[in-house]
Amino acid sequence: MSSSDKALPKRRRLEVYDVSSKYEGCPSDDYTFPFVIKACSALNALWTGKEVHCVVLRTGFEQNLVIQTALIDLYAKSGSMGNPSLEVFSQILVMGLKPNVSTFASVIPVCSRLGCLNIGKCLHGFAVKSGYFSNNFLVPALISMYAIDMDLSAARSLFDFILEKNVTIWNAMISSYTQRQNNFEAFEMFWQMIRAGFQPNLVTFVSIIPSCENSNSLWFGESLHACVIKHGSRCPIEISCHGILWFLGTCIMQCSKLQAVLLGKSAHAFSVRKQLAPDLKVTNALLAFYSDCHQLSSSVQLFNMMALRNAVSWNTLISGYVHNGDVEKATALLHQMHKDGMELDLVTLISILPVFSERKDLLQGMAIHGFAIKTGIASDVSLLNALISMYCYCRDLEAGRSLFEVTPQRNVVSWNALITGCRYHNLQNEVLVLFSHMIREDQRPNFVTLLNILPLCCTQLQGKSIHAFAVRRGVVKEIPLVSSLIFMYARFENINLCLLVFQMGKKGDISLWNAIMSVHVQTKNAIKAVAFFCDLLQLGLQPDKITVLSLMSACVQINSVNLAHSVLAYLIRMGFDTYVVICNALIDLYARCGYILKAEKLFDGLVEKDAISWSVMINGYGLHGDGEAALDLLSQMELSGMRPDDVIYLNILSACSHSGLVERGCLAFNSMLEYGIAPKMEHYSCMVDLLGRTGHLNEAYEIVRGLPCKPSVSLLESLLGACRIHGNVELGEKIGGMLLETDPENSRSYVIIYNIYAAVGRWTDAKSVSQLSSNVVVLKGFGNVSLQASVWTWTGDVS
Repeated sequence: MSSSDKALPKRRRLEVYDVSSKYEGCPSDDYTFPFVIKACSALNALWTGKEVHCVVLRTGFEQNLVIQTALIDLYAKSGSMGNPSLEVFSQILVMGLKPNVSTFASVIPVCSRLGCLNIGKCLHGFAVKSGYFSNNFLVPALISMYAIDMDLSAARSLFDFILEKNVTIWNAMISSYTQRQNNFEAFEMFWQMIRAGFQPNLVTFVSIIPSCENSNSLWFGESLHACVIKHGSRCPIEISCHGILWFLGTCIMQCSKLQAVLLGKSAHAFSVRKQLAPDLKVTNALLAFYSDCHQLSSSVQLFNMMALRNAVSWNTLISGYVHNGDVEKATALLHQMHKDGMELDLVTLISILPVFSERKDLLQGMAIHGFAIKTGIASDVSLLNALISMYCYCRDLEAGRSLFEVTPQRNVVSWNALITGCRYHNLQNEVLVLFSHMIREDQRPNFVTLLNILPLCCTQLQGKSIHAFAVRRGVVKEIPLVSSLIFMYARFENINLCLLVFQMGKKGDISLWNAIMSVHVQTKNAIKAVAFFCDLLQLGLQPDKITVLSLMSACVQINSVNLAHSVLAYLIRMGFDTYVVICNALIDLYARCGYILKAEKLFDGLVEKDAISWSVMINGYGLHGDGEAALDLLSQMELSGMRPDDVIYLNILSACSHSGLVERGCLAFNSMLEYGIAPKMEHYSCMVDLLGRTGHLNEAYEIVRGLPCKPSVSLLESLLGACRIHGNVELGEKIGGMLLETDPENSRSYVIIYNIYAAVGRWTDAKSVSQLSSNVVVLKGFGNVSLQASVWTWTGDVS
């Protein structure tokens, strides 16, 4: 290839190469290959690039550093998940060649994308040793890598060390702060850039605008707008059509990454106005943008309009469906992709595997694994991680563990996949063992790892240790981890630390408010939960369904009908009354506040009723002592074609108990058995309570004797109380013996037995019970003392 050929368009280069390669008189050499590989990279022609790579190996040019660097760049930009890039880089080192700046700049982003951050840091050290530390081409890649690792302090130290910075370095640091939602630091960096005399470009503005959205600061937004106007006339776009496409694609990808919805839509409008939309790279970038920004309907509409699609197009939409929870459409699109003759690649398999994990479809997951082995891509670490998760969630933990053991280059995602799988199977000890092995193998846990460990902490000291570890790792501000820390401290009843962790979190995320409200509801401090709700409204935050459900749980505790009316008005105004789960909570709230007619009206107004709707209304009638209405509603439910579950039967039996409907209660209990619903202790307790309240003590005792398991203390106390009310001393003695044998230190039992004897004038027995009760109080001070039933002389048979 002559020097004049450099001016040929890239696609023309491939055509010339294809023609010349057919003639033995035009062999390729170490000058030809770099240009051809770069053309493949620019045109995203990965398959052709792989063929060229094979020719390079066959003709013995694999030791040429320029060719190796071009290959790394090809694989890094092609979306092939980076493993070929790392393999080529390894070949460079094995051959004793010294990588150049371009080599490092190509392979470090691959490490960032794959999560191989330890390898990336080693490459950083290697670059320093090679004399490239302060290279302006390499520094932005390193800053971005440390930002992905959530180590902003290292990224900032690297930035400060560079004396001669360019706009790309400033942009990398601004983008890093924006990604971690450090809005103030991002703005401070932007103003420092302006004061230092640097001209911001479009990438700068794309990087900083999301910080305006996150900070909810109008002043920041207005200042930035003025800056855009000021510098806009000095940002000429005198570039070729290819340059516009490249720049537009980069801009859209940044909008996707930073969730800048308005700016991304503006870029889309610009592409349509300039008739650039048919370009596949731009269209794929727009597909990803709409999908990442939760605008899936727009993504689907754009996909259907595309005249030309590639694997990236299909993969983007499949991934969008998966992340949106629409597994059926994701599966259908996969089958359509295969039917249309589009080759399923590595990204396709990784995107679709979570669908089979969620559906517990082991056979389909194994089919994907088999396809990966058949096509030779089963050794990719990202695919292996997805397969480990799939096997664990499909209840084949051994297969997941075996796959983990044979994974050649395990990363933190690999460990997290197996740890999460073990926790899913309630193997707490194994989770802790894996965590210790992970530390021992010098794998740095991230916040996902800690999310699995925190719920297993048995003491507050262990939880504090994990908290301290998160602070040292710089992941303590991750919202899911902050919420988990709040719940952890709540388990140990340390509300002060819950509040402290909340104050240190990012107040712009509603999930953080949900956590602190939920904690106050759980600790019966409903008034503070409502106060937090008012605070978040004042900050301009938008509550979600979880927020509203916590609010209504707090209202139930406060039991204020005025508050209930206010909440109902707010929910209607904000449109929350369209959610069945919210309406169910409202029905329960009004029923518990004494407004059964209002609850009934809300129930009748439901367009769709689920099992919980019927359950809460039945329970509401039961709370108001209207067992007949509860039974009538059960009949309506069965006529509607909905089958009652064990919870509904529990509410029915409770309603019959409160209303004294013995025969109807017995019929309901038998109906539950006919449906094949196994009664739980709560159902037996309701039946015993129903029979005991109405004086059917012997029938209640027969149920106790026929229990398939040991009766609960509350069940025995209920029947013993009924014996006292109805004056049945003989049965009271039997139940009392069973109760004291089950729970000898329960003082309530002695009081009830004493009252039974006192009611019939058996004062000697009553005095003996009183003395025995006093002995219990004394013996409690001596630790774990077990009182035997033989201490008490029973006059009746306790068998």
